[in-house]
Amino acid sequence: SFATLSYVFVFDHRLRKHPLFLPNQVRREIVHASKSIPWMTLMTTPIFVLEVRGYSRLYEGVSGVRGWMFNAASMLLFLMFTDALIYWIHRWLHHRLVYKHIHKGHHTWKGLPYHIYPLLFPLHKIVYLVLFVFVNLWTISIHDGDYRVPGILQPLINGSAHHTDHHLFYNYNYGQYFTLWD
Repeated sequence: SFATLSYVFVFDHRLRKHPLFLPNQVRREIVHASKSIPWMTLMTTPIFVLEVRGYSRLYEGVSGVRGWMFNAASMLLFLMFTDALIYWIHRWLHHRLVYKHIHKGHHTWKGLPYHIYPLLFPLHKIVYLVLFVFVNLWTISIHDGDYRVPGILQPLINGSAHHTDHHLFYNYNYGQYFTLWD
């Protein structure tokens, strides 16, 4: 729903005139994303089961050592951790022996780092849900063609302009939030 709203109201439709924009690309991406859902579910369901059964480091309550500052820091650590893993996974997916078999259709196998984090590090349950929503909205936003990122942050933030370059040139900007790993 959010991706559709973003496509209709935010996406820069002039990108459709770019020579690398394929015929029926939007339909092809919808079909590919729909086919990817069962594979993503297959990979993440065991981790969700571990979380629900208490094998994760998710916790409730905000007090003591795990107060507001800890929760704020855990958000930044979550973004850094998942961005680093996504960067290296994404870079591997662009390897010449892997790309055409797995990744060429679009970005299929990147959801796992988000679910690994709470198995390794303490994270408040509400913070986890907020970050999950943020990750999904961010993923939509880096594909919408809206290139507005504050000037001072442009070298650090992997916004829509960086991600568009990634789709056009395929050889950098593999991260999701930051350009640090490039």
